[in-house]
Amino acid sequence: MFDNLKEKLGSFRKDAEEAAEANVEEVEEGDEDSLEEADASEREAAAESDPEETESVADDDAAQREAAVTSTSDGAVAEASASDTAAADRETAQTDVDAETDDTADVDEGSDDTADTATDTADSGPDTDDEDRSTGFGRKAKSLVRGKFVIEEDDLEGPLHELELALLSSDVEMGVAEEILDNIRDELIGETRTFTTSTGAVVEEALKDAIYDVISVGQFDFDERIAVEDKPVVLIFTGVNGVGKTTSIAKLDRYFEQRGYSTVMANGDTYRAGANEQIAEHADARGTKLIAHDQGGDPAAVLYDAVEYADANDIDVVLGDTAGRLHTNEGLMDQLEKIERVVGPDLTLFVDEAVAGQDAVNRAREFNNAAEIDGAILTKADADSNGGAAISVAHVTGKPILFLGVGQGYDDLERFDPDEMVDRLLEE
Repeated sequence: MFDNLKEKLGSFRKDAEEAAEANVEEVEEGDEDSLEEADASEREAAAESDPEETESVADDDAAQREAAVTSTSDGAVAEASASDTAAADRETAQTDVDAETDDTADVDEGSDDTADTATDTADSGPDTDDEDRSTGFGRKAKSLVRGKFVIEEDDLEGPLHELELALLSSDVEMGVAEEILDNIRDELIGETRTFTTSTGAVVEEALKDAIYDVISVGQFDFDERIAVEDKPVVLIFTGVNGVGKTTSIAKLDRYFEQRGYSTVMANGDTYRAGANEQIAEHADARGTKLIAHDQGGDPAAVLYDAVEYADANDIDVVLGDTAGRLHTNEGLMDQLEKIERVVGPDLTLFVDEAVAGQDAVNRAREFNNAAEIDGAILTKADADSNGGAAISVAHVTGKPILFLGVGQGYDDLERFDPDEMVDRLLEE
């Protein structure tokens, strides 16, 4: 579904991401030197701590070694009566202690050298200390400077132009395409982003928001609307011949049954030969009551009778078909206005084919102008590779797409969810 549009949106996402990546700011040479100096100063400050403290540490170290000498000497006296082997061992130990004592004396005479040695040791340190310092102030500062990027309008000029052509070639209405482009500009151009956010994520989020804004217009909770309306709830279906109005009625009949509602169908298509037989087949298959008059009767009268029947028999929902009419046929449009006056439907639903693309968008606009619609059903969405109608209908009418027909079976009806639609269009 909508494979062509998905491919084109993916292409824009890649092009815009590359444009953003190309504009990542680099550290200036002077800034690089300043950062290195700051990093070196930090290391020097850490190594060259308070001199008095350094000397104190050296003195403590010498005292500890002297204590070790004393302890060892006392141990040698206490063990004087041991065997020759033990004495030899003590002699060896004493020799080591004497050497260590000499070292201690050297330390006492040159404590400054000891402090210098300690400082050198702190400076050199193990390899792990070097690695830790590599993520210190200097590295972090450089990352902060280098990791910001700004997308300018010139950077996106090429990708946006290609996206506009892609949208128009996918049957997206021109005004809708312009709205999407404007939304993307508002989301991307001139904004400073930090290195913690990838350019790909920034572009994808902007594209997602731009599309969502145009397809989510007028959305409402269809199930909740049916639940709160006084019964019977009257739904009238409009649209041109052959787009799937009658089949959509049967699908919604199944939809309501699954949610515990009782229904009645009504054939307000009294002009077309065979219309009664067509809807009767669906009513029989669904086991649903059908109200119909002879061909040539008054459509408003048929629908009025259906409402009366539903009211008398505690039926929850009336599903009323109307004649397939062209938006240019003023006489048939007048019939819609009469149905509005006589029946007062709770919802008027426009039905058209998703594959009709720009034609479906134009018809939706005209029908809405003639007899205001409350929402739309797009049939054959499973066969539509472009997706222009799905993107455009809600925006041009200000009324939501409520359902997508995705097959011939009575269960092949999907609730239209803008979030799911955006995810579907932008999935890899």
